[in-house]
Formats: sequence, structure tokens, C-alpha cells
Amino acid sequence: MKPILPGAMLGLLGGGQLGRMFTMTAHQMGYQVTVLDPDADSPAGRIADQFICADYADQSALQQIGEQCAAVTTEFENIPADVLSTLASLSRVSPGARSVAIAQNRIAEKHFLKTHGFPVAPFAVIEQVDGEDEIEHLFPGILKVSQFGYDGKGQRPVNDEAELQAAFIEMRSVPCILEKKLPLKSEISVVLARGCDGATVSFPVVENQHVGGILDISIAPARISNRVAEQASAAAKNLVQILEYQGVLCVEFFVLEGDQLVINEIAPRPHNSGHYTIDACITSQFEQQLRALCGLPLGNAALHHPAVMVNLLGDLWQKSEPDWTQVLEEPLAKLHLYGKKEARPGRKMGHFSVLGATVDEALASANQIRQHLESN
Repeated sequence: MKPILPGAMLGLLGGGQLGRMFTMTAHQMGYQVTVLDPDADSPAGRIADQFICADYADQSALQQIGEQCAAVTTEFENIPADVLSTLASLSRVSPGARSVAIAQNRIAEKHFLKTHGFPVAPFAVIEQVDGEDEIEHLFPGILKVSQFGYDGKGQRPVNDEAELQAAFIEMRSVPCILEKKLPLKSEISVVLARGCDGATVSFPVVENQHVGGILDISIAPARISNRVAEQASAAAKNLVQILEYQGVLCVEFFVLEGDQLVINEIAPRPHNSGHYTIDACITSQFEQQLRALCGLPLGNAALHHPAVMVNLLGDLWQKSEPDWTQVLEEPLAKLHLYGKKEARPGRKMGHFSVLGATVDEALASANQIRQHLESN
């Protein structure tokens, strides 16, 4: 495949913070970007070279972005797969429709993983709540909508069939997955990239901590054994090869007692847990996304400093603009704000990363900065 070189126009479906960071990286490398998003004030749309404000299924908009862009990518997984198929007849598209169709639907995803021998939590597909059988062993569990759930949205803990029925109705009776709760030792993720030639490069395994279903902090490298890290990386590489995926993808794992690994879910895009790569790795996840899209050699994903990434949610803005002084005074801290004008509780408004000689040093500095922000 002929490489697409700097100067070309690239297309992006989605104008959120992931798209904004991709656009900034593309500009740094000499590319132009056209963003398509239905939000007239989207973070990526505001800095794009061209912005198309339209629905993702708008055929005229798809025709425009497909014809004027040398290649098109996405910033989130809820772009309908048939939209990607349509674009593929006009331009190079990464990731492809088939792999996104699997990853964007929890039912298809679970069946894909199970069919190919990847470890997953015990689960059942829930399409109705009357007459369901053989699910008692899944309680206590988590009911998850099959599509359009993220950051804890579209999920409810359920302890019995009565709670399952109430949660299913609350979720408008759409197809769901009931997944058994497992005793977790920790949660980790692997962000990796696969090029059009099949070459695969993984970033270091990251340890993740969540609050209310939303990622709170990511610690790189993860505080796990080398054996577990190697197993997670190997499983992620095997998965992207079987999926024939092109682009950047994240595989989230549960680590159980005894260091058993279970795949939680896959995200066919750059991931929140990979934001530390912007400041702590030789190549960021967004540069890898661009390289894979354009048919360029993948970059070196090595970690040059241990790092901790902390999400900044809209809760911090409820009184006033946060005091960024301590973030900016820390020489090994990097502040990233996403340009969102409305700060709502639970909304990701930015993040900061702290580098350190050791993970413990970076974590201590990150916690100190966070305490300062929350106390003001």
C-alpha cells in the first residue's frame, strides 16, 4: 500500500477530545484534517482545517469527506459500521467496518472472544426478562447494554432476577449482556497498533483505577509481574491479528486472584488509558493511529519515563475554574485541557500526566496535585 505523506488531507469521524488530540498530532506532522461531527462546537472541529457539521449517516457529508480526504479514521466506536463501508468505496478507511462492527456491539464482541478462545467472564445474552433460565449462576452480575455504553453509562449492578428485570426495563428493554461479577485483583489495559502490513507494536501494559465506572487514573507501567504483562500483551497481539484490525486498539483486562487474566472489552480506537503515551512514550497512541492510517512504519512505543495519568472531570469546575498553579509548577507534570465549554459532573474535561524516576514517585506527585485541585 502506497504511503500517504505529510501535506495530505485526512478525514476524522468524531470531534471529541480523542479527535482533537489526533488532529493536533496530524498538524504537528504536516497533515491537514477534515472533521465530521454533528456538534457545531466540537473540540476537534474547532481546530480542524475543515469542519463538516453533519450527522454521521448524512450521505452528502460522507461523499464530501470521502472524496476530499486521502484516508479516513474514527475517534470512537459508535460510528455505524455501514458508514465505514460506504466510505471505504471512496477513500482508505481505518479501522475497517468488519472489526468495528464486532467491537461496537458487546454481544458480537463476547461471542467473537469466546469463539476464538479468549478468556471472558461468564455471561448471557438478555433480550427479554420473562422465561430466562440458567442465569442464576451469573448473580451478582452487571447488566450492560449491547451498544452505546461507555464510562459506566448503560450498566447496572444486579443481584437477582427482580433487579435484572427492573434494570432491563430501565434500559428500555434493548439487547443486553448479563456478566458475572468477578473478584478483581486489578484492572489493566494494553493499547497497541497494527499497520496495514500486519506489523504490530504494543505500548507498555497500564494499570487502571476507576471511580463510578469512569477511568480515574492510569499507572504506567502497571504494577504487575512480568509474566502477567507478557501474557496480556501476547493476548492483545493475537486478538488484533485474528480480527485483522488496522489502527490503534485497546484491550481491557481484569486481573483475578492467582493472576488469571480475563478480557473485559475491546475499544477500536485510541483509549483514555493510553493518554500517558503523549508525554511518556517515544511515540504517542495518536501518532500510531496516524501512522497506521497512512501506511507508514509504526513508531517506537517504548516508555522513557514511568508515568501516572489523572482524569479531570467536570466536577472540579462546579465552584469555579480550577487553580492550575500546582500542575504548572511541577516540572514533570503536563496539563491537557480539551476545550470543552460546558463542565458537567462526570464529563471528561482534560487530564494531567506526571512523569517520575519511578512509578511510586510519579504517583505521589499526581496525588499531591489532585489533592490541591480538589481542595480549591
